Amino acid sequence: MSILIAYATIEGQTEKIARFVEARIKENGMPVTLYATSKDPDEINVEDYDKVILAASVHERRHPVDFEVFLTANRDQLDRRQTLLLSVSLSAAFPEGLEEAQDYVDEMKMRTELDPDVEMLIAGAVRTKRYDYYATQVLRHVVLRGRNFDPAVQEHEFTDWDSLAVGVDAFVA
Repeated sequence: MSILIAYATIEGQTEKIARFVEARIKENGMPVTLYATSKDPDEINVEDYDKVILAASVHERRHPVDFEVFLTANRDQLDRRQTLLLSVSLSAAFPEGLEEAQDYVDEMKMRTELDPDVEMLIAGAVRTKRYDYYATQVLRHVVLRGRNFDPAVQEHEFTDWDSLAVGVDAFVA
């Protein structure tokens, strides 16, 4: 069985997640290909794979445009394969944010007409070194909404690696 991991990242956490998933699959002795959806679409043929893992971060309520273009362009091939969607957002890091994180997925599914077999909401990370003042304020007052975490002081990774591993293992089994 061959597996494709197609991902889109903005700040690097989703790429880190995709590489973690790739390593996990390789540990299980399965062939896997990692593909950034920002690359030339002619570099990959979804039909060459049995299962597809789709991973993308959410920024400003949306997954990256190149990711959604990839999904739309390959929808027929994706529909004929088992697919796992990993939607990465800070909203998924908090119980009260899970409904909003699911809304991001539902909106993306409506735009792309994708219907993944399995969906996982994955908590992202705060990468303060990559934010300007405005982005830090939006993060503090909109995304984190008064939670006991100051994005101006520290970076933090909210990703639950153990839960991710369990979900990926179940999907590729």
